[in-house]
Amino acid sequence: MSDGEGLGPTSQAIRDLLENIRLAEQVGLDFFGVGEHHRHIMPISSPASVINAAAAVTTRIGLGSTVIVLATDDPVRVYQQHATAAALAPGRVEITAGRGSGTDSYPLYGYPLEDRDSLFAAKLDLLLSVNAAERVTWDGPHRAQPLRDALVVPRADPPMKIWLGSGGSPESSIRAGDLGLPIAYGILNGTAEHWARVATAYREAGRRAGHDPARLEVSVAAHGFVSDDGRAAKENFYRYESSVLRTVGRAVPDRAYFDANYAPSGMTMVGEPSEIADRLIAFQQELGHSRQIIQMDLGGIPHREVLRSIELLGTSVAPKVRAELG
Repeated sequence: MSDGEGLGPTSQAIRDLLENIRLAEQVGLDFFGVGEHHRHIMPISSPASVINAAAAVTTRIGLGSTVIVLATDDPVRVYQQHATAAALAPGRVEITAGRGSGTDSYPLYGYPLEDRDSLFAAKLDLLLSVNAAERVTWDGPHRAQPLRDALVVPRADPPMKIWLGSGGSPESSIRAGDLGLPIAYGILNGTAEHWARVATAYREAGRRAGHDPARLEVSVAAHGFVSDDGRAAKENFYRYESSVLRTVGRAVPDRAYFDANYAPSGMTMVGEPSEIADRLIAFQQELGHSRQIIQMDLGGIPHREVLRSIELLGTSVAPKVRAELG
């Protein structure tokens, strides 16, 4: 029995995800991010719940929401849920907050889509205020009543790093730069040169606002898969990527689009370990980002293959990248 076409139960997806996180730590990866979605094909609607479970069964790996749809959530609760995980995993929990690439959460939680930007701006301001101090006084739009010296516990010690999540829009880059926040780009296509220009605009905005350039960090998340057989990996991943697009109701581009993304100049990191390591090294040298996340588990990929991909990323790809980049 399936919860969605071609997929297993959504409950199994949660259990598989926790196994992925445990393996990622075992093979030496530095960070595991959990994104918010509300579909059968991506059923992780509460990243903080998964992060709390992972915090209890890991000891070293960094954990974070990538991204939480802050515009349709309550910033105080978002902070409290992540701070609870941070109590179990001190210094290992982060928040990436965004408006969301999808819009499923807006009707689900009763928020008007036309308020998307103002919701996010106000709620981000409150989240930053809550992260900065345990007693908060705040008044702003999209809140029924102001906070007056409100106590917000538990506390993360030290304060959590909060990233601004973006699909690459100029407005998001400028907002993150103006606020001096690290930015996390979700990348589905394009070229290294394009994304280097996007990151440059962010860094320039931060410098104009007077922020320390060392604090203007860039993270990148892109689709990808590592396999012992690079050619087979591309063929298989094409089938899964195109299936995901059909499932969410988007037009499926022709095969040339996918081949360009899988090529060395593309942004989908699919192939055998040496190929992926070389591409990641070249991309980092172009963009200068501090973290690369690879989203492997697209709906329908057999779990055993995802586990093997994580294993190869940790044991074969990451050591080569670290040796080259330091």
